Amino acid sequence: MKNIYTWSVELAQRNLTIADLKAAKGKKKFTQVRANTIGEAYAAEEAGIDMIISNSKNVNKVRKGSNKLFLTASLFWEEFVTKDEILKGAFKALENGADAVFTPRSTQIIEMLANEDIPVMGHLGLVPRKSSWFGGLRAVGKTPKEAHELFQKFKDLENAGAFAVEGEVIPENVMKEISNRTSMITISMGSGKKADVIYLFMEDICGETAKPPRHAKAYENLLKLKNEIEIKRIKALKAFKKDSMSGKFPGKKQSINMDSQQFDSFLKLLD
Repeated sequence: MKNIYTWSVELAQRNLTIADLKAAKGKKKFTQVRANTIGEAYAAEEAGIDMIISNSKNVNKVRKGSNKLFLTASLFWEEFVTKDEILKGAFKALENGADAVFTPRSTQIIEMLANEDIPVMGHLGLVPRKSSWFGGLRAVGKTPKEAHELFQKFKDLENAGAFAVEGEVIPENVMKEISNRTSMITISMGSGKKADVIYLFMEDICGETAKPPRHAKAYENLLKLKNEIEIKRIKALKAFKKDSMSGKFPGKKQSINMDSQQFDSFLKLLD
């Protein structure tokens, strides 16, 4: 663990720093998952996950579950539109305990944040909100021309000051060559195992989604458990209503009565 000062100038400990990640590039692999609740953040830390990413509005909550893991706060498009909103949102997330911010916005936005020494992670490859530009949901960089254009975008992001970049659904061999040619920490979301960090959504890892993406792998089946819980919940509620209507509930164990002498006195007072 490393001792650091947070952006709110509070002494804290972190498992990783920006310097650690840069020094380990090409030498050591890391893992990252998305965590937006106290329980998810706690589970990630207990499982030995290296990095977590959350919605910027959930940073305080996530830090209650894990106050040591390297945390990146995602600045959602609809919440932070203008440059001023993005800058304020980034500072707020960092003050709340994030170590970096994530945005899929332009190199101009990346540069603005980097100029304030804000550790910023970009997003390239299949950016879901931009998928119409690629003709739909598909791998990006499958032709020599497109792969080279993608490489140029990585270099543009690097030159703008990004310390890291999520590469989503990029051919593994293309991701490898790009990662070897950039100083940025590369984070693979469906882009194979040749990047610096392997990233998956926690709900996909834990089997909480009915139709996970092709690049994901479920290691448990929490969806089945959740469905079973809902079935049990409805069953319990139905039983409660049935017993309430039939007079079985509440029973002696769930009720109290005044002793008979005191009750007689109470009745006289009523009369």
